[in-house]
Amino acid sequence: MAELPSGLDWVRAAPEDATGPGPWIEIAFGADDLVHIRETSDPENVVTTTRRKWDAFVLGVQAGEFDHFVEGLEDERPSAPAEDRS
Repeated sequence: MAELPSGLDWVRAAPEDATGPGPWIEIAFGADDLVHIRETSDPENVVTTTRRKWDAFVLGVQAGEFDHFVEGLEDERPSAPAEDRS
């Protein structure tokens, strides 16, 4: 496994009002256009990709391209706060 650069600023992908240890996904944007991804329950296991691939992934999620991976799990998804629902 490659050495990670020191001083990465890990950002937790969790709701602002979330409590507890998670597990949560954390993202760090590094040098050379690299994006590092880890889970709080296993912080030594880091996946690294490029910023271009990360941006394409995020846009795909927003466009619903990965919805088929969670079919049948609708009851397990957190519901949006009432003010966010339309």
